[in-house]
Amino acid sequence: MKLFVWDLHGTLEKGNERAVIDISNSVLERFDYAERFSYADNQHLYGRKWYEYFDWLFADSDHDRDLELQEACFKLSETSPEMQCRWVRPTQYAPDVLSRIMSVHRQILISNTRAETLKVFIDVLGYSEFFSSANAFAVDGHAERPVGSKEEVLADFLRGACNFEDIIVVGDSPSDMRLKDVAGGVTYLYAHPDFEFRKCVADHQIRDLRLVLERL
Repeated sequence: MKLFVWDLHGTLEKGNERAVIDISNSVLERFDYAERFSYADNQHLYGRKWYEYFDWLFADSDHDRDLELQEACFKLSETSPEMQCRWVRPTQYAPDVLSRIMSVHRQILISNTRAETLKVFIDVLGYSEFFSSANAFAVDGHAERPVGSKEEVLADFLRGACNFEDIIVVGDSPSDMRLKDVAGGVTYLYAHPDFEFRKCVADHQIRDLRLVLERL
């Protein structure tokens, strides 16, 4: 039995970066700010915490304001999932890859999003057959002081699981690749065709999720 460890945003989904811009601009309008983001801003901001988007946008520095806007963005994304649905789609080949892995091995999802929004994403993407509360974990990496980390989540999961023959980590960020430090294994750094690979150490760099199936 092997364990596949998945990241969500930028790995198993595409389009969320546009949803983030739409939600951010909607919140800015509700708070009567004149500033707005463009989709092109994703080139500079993708991968940052949500409150850091607002710190980048405004000329002045007001951390409390940035956190307030971030909280409003999360609440809007939770109460208006249609704003996520407009852009968010499964990554090409992801449903088939997840299905094939599920029939043979175990897999878990560890996301930097909040628990409330993780379920929204899983439902919107149609991944509920693959991930439930038993194997989908939210770290809330956008918090100013996150409670726990992806490494701690994986370590906790492994303490309550059987010994795995191998651990395969698939993600798009340095924090995903660092999961190898928890219990070894092999890492796959993924990037969508129109995105650059993030700068970090990985065993493999891929733009097609089907290449992960070589580990079956």
